[in-house]
Amino acid sequence: MSAFSITAQSALFKTKFGKLSENAYNSANPVLGTVKKQYDFVGEDMKVAVPTFFAGGVGSGSLPTANPASAVKATISAKRVYATTEIEREALKASSSDEGAFVEAMKWNVQKTVEAWNRNASRIMFGDGTGALGTINANATGSAAAPVIVISAATWVEGHWEENDYVNVGTDASVFEIVSVVPSTRTITLDRLSGTLDLTASGSGAIVYMQNSKDNDPIGLKGVCDATSGTLYGVTVARRFQSTQIAAASAGISTDIMNELVSKIMFASGKAPKLLVTSYKQMRKIKNFLEDQKVYQIDPRASELKGKISWSGIEYLANGSKLAIIEDRMCPDDRMYAVNSDFITSYHRPGFGWFDDDGTVFLRQASSDAYGARYGGYYQNYIIPSFQGVVTGLA
Repeated sequence: MSAFSITAQSALFKTKFGKLSENAYNSANPVLGTVKKQYDFVGEDMKVAVPTFFAGGVGSGSLPTANPASAVKATISAKRVYATTEIEREALKASSSDEGAFVEAMKWNVQKTVEAWNRNASRIMFGDGTGALGTINANATGSAAAPVIVISAATWVEGHWEENDYVNVGTDASVFEIVSVVPSTRTITLDRLSGTLDLTASGSGAIVYMQNSKDNDPIGLKGVCDATSGTLYGVTVARRFQSTQIAAASAGISTDIMNELVSKIMFASGKAPKLLVTSYKQMRKIKNFLEDQKVYQIDPRASELKGKISWSGIEYLANGSKLAIIEDRMCPDDRMYAVNSDFITSYHRPGFGWFDDDGTVFLRQASSDAYGARYGGYYQNYIIPSFQGVVTGLA
């Protein structure tokens, strides 16, 4: 004789579905959210005049020779940045009520596509315009169809690597899907979806790019703040059109380094940055070295004393202004940026967002029982280098 049990009478029991959970990943884009956006970028390109020198017609004793102030002309050209999604018609119908699915398929895909675009735009904001995610340390292990690569420590940014992204390697057109990411060893497992590239034979030193993005990203903070020669936006990089750069040479983050970074930017441009941005690792170090500077106010009426560890937020005071120090997952572990968002603008062409020129966002695919949609547009980040700065090589 057996007891009535869930196992034996499983056909009589229902499944209870709870509400959809929060994201199990960091989807915040704090720096991207501070940048100004304009949606009136028309024409082939945009010209912006930037004054870079004082007028020179000054002197004492006799009338000086006039030498008028000059400006340089920056050229801004748009780049194409997209996110796409596809939904099978059957899945759309099967999820049309709460009884059928956790979420309504179209609403879910709309939300996740915008989230993906913002994540990529945040990566771009910290990039150099090349679309590079990292450099492979050595030839891959595994097989040609399922290579396992290790990214060099110098180019590793954990936020660049997400399962489900598609990537290219070098100039080859082969497409790989990121299957798994192991941050502790910088190990990425790939699945070759198309092409013939064999990373077990030719992976060493190769650069991995977001799919189709090689040299197609808008420029970001790295590209602007690292420039010491050549041109930015068609303007020669020089003393008045160059970011403040400090090489930490493996020194630890300190108030002295932050003071130097902010004061040099203020000396060069006359304006203090708005934000100090670094990685989660460097933020942890900042909190640690500030811990002994806390002051505790003890209330004698309290029945028990409670100590507080760490900080809810950190501000840096510069010339009477308060600068927030924040962390961003797209910032490399060995860097700190000083950002003046007043002098950063993302210039978008009109019509940014969901592509609805045909009167609807989701269009029936020609060769499958599915609907596809596209989100994004054409834009360029205009980051005036003189108002920005970077510390590189932090321990």
